[in-house]
Amino acid sequence: MSATAGNFDAWLSDRVDHVSAVLGELLPPVEDDPARLHEAMRYAVLGPGKRVRAALVYAAGEASRAPNGTAASQDLALDAAAAAVELIHAYSLIHDDLPCMDDDDLRRGRPTVHRQFDDEALAMLAGDALQPLAFDCLAQMPIAPALTVQAVQLLARAAGSDGMVGGQAIDCASVGRTLRVEALQHMHRMKTGALLEASVLLGGVVAGASSTARAGLESYASAMGLAFQVVDDILDVTADSATLGKTAGKDAAQGKPTYVSIMGLEGSRELLASLREQACAALLPLGPSACRLREMADYIIGRSH
Repeated sequence: MSATAGNFDAWLSDRVDHVSAVLGELLPPVEDDPARLHEAMRYAVLGPGKRVRAALVYAAGEASRAPNGTAASQDLALDAAAAAVELIHAYSLIHDDLPCMDDDDLRRGRPTVHRQFDDEALAMLAGDALQPLAFDCLAQMPIAPALTVQAVQLLARAAGSDGMVGGQAIDCASVGRTLRVEALQHMHRMKTGALLEASVLLGGVVAGASSTARAGLESYASAMGLAFQVVDDILDVTADSATLGKTAGKDAAQGKPTYVSIMGLEGSRELLASLREQACAALLPLGPSACRLREMADYIIGRSH
């Protein structure tokens, strides 16, 4: 299932290629009607991307496999969970980029979906269609029905008004306002952190993690969910658009509150270091099997885009 145990770069590349192939099979072909909608869905999902959420699913699965589980079934379930979080993420990006939201022209180094197809309604519908497909993936997992229900609930809550969508609503309402750090963290735990946390927890659930393992995964996921957004805020002011693959400096231009605008660049970096320590400490009870999660923490914190 994975590349050589000691080589993180090879493992990550293998997981990215693997989940991309899984997604390619899951998405409806462009030959089927409505062809243009299917083309837009595939454009949004199968373009270049880091697949961080999918990688977290796989890493958490490796860290918490139940010894009495069936490897083949667990592998298929992890594939479904990894694909599901990527589908939800892709839908959120399509909608975030629309003129009624962030009004962006560039995503992952390419035109955003509504710009590529010159059709805002088509872009919205492509995002709408990706959501149910994600839950269809989870519903077909070859694991115990009770675990499937848990997985569906996890992703639904992470994507809804208590998670990603709710966080985006708070973000939109916060433009031009000054937020306290606690309020900013609450917003980002919902907007960005919820889906990242769900990715980690889904990997544990479908792999049959013990209660001890789940507790460690929850603490790790909470820290990394915030860390991802802190990195994003730092990169928004330190990297250029070509490196980011999206418009740099847009948060400041739109008057959005960020960690950098509230805590400063150095304060944000100190917070990031603290979150990394929290994440790695949470993994101690899982032992060597959590090595990929530790490496994912370093990868997320050290990324340049």
